[in-house]
Amino acid sequence: MWKGIISIFILGPIVAGIVSFTGCQGNMNTSAASLLPDTVAVDSVAGLIDIISEDTVKKKGYLTERWRNPVQILVDTLNPISKDSLDRFVRTERRRVRDSVRGELNKLPKHVYFTFDDGPLIGSSAIDSISKAKNVKISAFLVGRHAKMSKRLKRDLQRYKENYLVECYNHSYTHAGNRFTSFYSNPVSAYEDFEKNELDLELKHKIVRLPGRNIWIYDDIRRIDLKSGASTADMLYTNGYKIYGWDVEWRIHGASGMPVQPVNEIYTRIRNYMDNKSSMEPNNVVLLMHDDMFQSKKGQQLLSSLIDTIQTTTDYKFEFIRDYPFRY
Repeated sequence: MWKGIISIFILGPIVAGIVSFTGCQGNMNTSAASLLPDTVAVDSVAGLIDIISEDTVKKKGYLTERWRNPVQILVDTLNPISKDSLDRFVRTERRRVRDSVRGELNKLPKHVYFTFDDGPLIGSSAIDSISKAKNVKISAFLVGRHAKMSKRLKRDLQRYKENYLVECYNHSYTHAGNRFTSFYSNPVSAYEDFEKNELDLELKHKIVRLPGRNIWIYDDIRRIDLKSGASTADMLYTNGYKIYGWDVEWRIHGASGMPVQPVNEIYTRIRNYMDNKSSMEPNNVVLLMHDDMFQSKKGQQLLSSLIDTIQTTTDYKFEFIRDYPFRY
């Protein structure tokens, strides 16, 4: 069965080659022999035919794939057109398909992920309490060394583990000692640091966020922000881990520990990523925060305000990162 909707620009009687234009990730290779339509609909764009497979429309992840790969064109090499003409067509067709897919995605559920790094720290207990009070799921990326810094932090870790609205994931044992380039220069020892964290904290999920790196490796996705860290991430993935970064960061002020941006700015960024489908996965937005941003009453009020704003003005669903991504 042919997988996908392929927009075909009829350039002549004989199809001799395939030129694929893809979105942010991957290719979808389709042989000419597989182009057997279930239904055929003629588009208003002159010379453009959409061949739609009933099975493909129903397939989970179809819209996500269509968003990433909006244009695939069969090119007649015996009757070629100019590169400029082809480029204009591709741009027009990309906009057309994405506008259509965006409209369909907007009708479907939208998912937001509140992720907190570096716990347990002062602020973790407040996050735990807010998750219960607001009934929202949160994802805590933990650092094993922090859990041994005091009895209080050890108790906060236990509170996280006992809260059904909190799931705990791996953020390394040492947090790279905050010397990231040096830490990742030895991928084997870095990998062992994550492995130690998993064992010491008895983590149930093989899910990692790399300290100091916005790296994603999961399923069919591999996105690296800095080359330093890539080898460690690849080693983790090869050994069964998924690595998640973030779309939006609520930055922390180094001196005060307070959130930097106002609530409205973070809310607006989340909305923009969701509406524009510009996050890593359309209809999924991952927010990065840090536990120690919420050690003060003011910080806690800001977090509560952000949750309240999302809950009262959107239909977004709060999700655990282990369920990322929801594809449609």
